[in-house]
Amino acid sequence: MKVIKTGGDLQATIGQLNKSPLGFVPTMGALHEGHLSLVESAAEICPVVVVSIFVNPTQFNDKNDLRNYPRTPEKDMKLLDKVLRLNDMVFMPDVNEVYPQEDKRQFHFGNLDNVMEALHRPGHFNGVAQVVSRLFEIVNPDIAFFGQKDFQQLAVIKDLIRQTGSKISIIGNPIIREDDGLAMSSRNTLLEPDIRKNAPVIFKTISAAALMIKEKEIPEIKMYVSEKIGRVQGFEVEYFEIVDDIELIPVNSGNQFKRGRKYFGCIAVRAGKVRLIDNIEIGVT
Repeated sequence: MKVIKTGGDLQATIGQLNKSPLGFVPTMGALHEGHLSLVESAAEICPVVVVSIFVNPTQFNDKNDLRNYPRTPEKDMKLLDKVLRLNDMVFMPDVNEVYPQEDKRQFHFGNLDNVMEALHRPGHFNGVAQVVSRLFEIVNPDIAFFGQKDFQQLAVIKDLIRQTGSKISIIGNPIIREDDGLAMSSRNTLLEPDIRKNAPVIFKTISAAALMIKEKEIPEIKMYVSEKIGRVQGFEVEYFEIVDDIELIPVNSGNQFKRGRKYFGCIAVRAGKVRLIDNIEIGVT
C-alpha cells in the first residue's frame, strides 16, 4: 500500500494505475474490524482501493468530543497493511488539504435534518456532507463504502448523491459486532471497564424490541427500551425511534408502515461519558 498526503499526489498515482472501478472507504481512523470489513468488501469489487483517514472538525458540534476522539495512526497502519494490496492507497490529508478555505456551504436534507442524530447533534450532518463531498471531489471514486451502524449518516450520503447528481455508487455494509453483541465503534475504546461490561444491553434490548413489533404498540416498545437500558447504572437512552430506511420518518403506530419499505429501530445511548449508537432491522411483513 502507498501512504499519500495530498490530493495532487493521490490523483497522479490513480492516473498512473489507470484501473477501475476505484473503491473508496472514508474513515476517521481509530480503525477496527468494522472498518476492515469495508476495505475487504471494496477489495473484492475494485482493483484499486483508497482508504482515507481524516478526523473532520466540521462534523463535531462539541469541541471536547473532537479533542477526545481516539487517534491511533500507528495501529491503523498495521491493520491496513494486512488488508490493502500493493496498489491500494491510504490518503492522510491535513485540514488545509481538505479545506483550503473555510467551508461555508449549507446542505439541506429534508426530514433527515429533523430526526434522531440531527436533533441531538446540531450541524453534524452538514459537516458530514461537507467532508464527504470534498473527499469525493479529491478522490473521485466510482464506488464508496460506508457502514450501516451510522444509519442516518448513510441515508444523508445517499441523499447527497441524489442532490448532486453524482454517479458514485454508495454501498452500505452490515454492522460488525463484538462477540457480546456490541456494535464495533472507535468510541468503544473510551468506555470505562464497568460500562463496557454492561454495554451489550443495548443490542440485547433492541433485538428484543424488534421481536415485539407484531404484538405490542410502538409507544409500549419504546418505553420498554428506555426503561430496560435505563435500569443499568450509567446508561441513559437519548432516543429510540422506528423509522423507514429512506426518509427516516418515525413510525408511532403500526398502521403507518408502508408496504415495500424497510424499517429499522435506531438508538442512541449515553454509556457513562461515551455516546453510542446502534440499529436493527424491524421485520414488519
